[in-house]
Amino acid sequence: MKTALISISWKSVKPLIAAAFLAFPLGALCQTSGWSMGVYGGQYYDTEPAGFTQGNANFQNQYILALNISKTVWQAETWPLSLEIDGMLGQQFGQATLNEVAVAPVLRWSGFPWNHLLQTDVRVGPLGISYTTDVGPLERGPDGRGSRTLNFLLLELAFSRPQDKSTEVFMRLHHRCAVYDLLNTYGANGEDFVVFGYRKHF
Repeated sequence: MKTALISISWKSVKPLIAAAFLAFPLGALCQTSGWSMGVYGGQYYDTEPAGFTQGNANFQNQYILALNISKTVWQAETWPLSLEIDGMLGQQFGQATLNEVAVAPVLRWSGFPWNHLLQTDVRVGPLGISYTTDVGPLERGPDGRGSRTLNFLLLELAFSRPQDKSTEVFMRLHHRCAVYDLLNTYGANGEDFVVFGYRKHF
């Protein structure tokens, strides 16, 4: 049953990936400094990011597969700090099948003393916007209501080889929320995924 579900979900997500490649052709990316493209996938957990970092997360049968595109729009002259615009287009599947699109400004910090051994970057995007094509059961409050549009928050650790920073692997906490009931008062946490991915810089 799980194999069939994943197969169906992969068939439905392929048009999303193809559309993203048409919208952002690789040739154009290669000619534009500061672009990157990646993919990531992971599983839903039932606490906020703070709960995950404290080891209190319980994983459930909901997954995400996403295409990720970023553009560096600002680089500090004297600090290892930059600002990027990060976008994602993905599909969730498991307990519910739905599509998600999100965008957020993200700060990247690259100043760690061990970077000559392992290039390490931290990326933080606390305020963005996320839209899903449906409200999944894991996002509904006690009365069954929920919002398709929520805040998008991401926390990410990225690693690459010091001699070649053009590719990196990363771990991300992908979070949708109502910003402490600012966007709605339905009493639902939103959605949280821990994901792993691969990114190419152009």
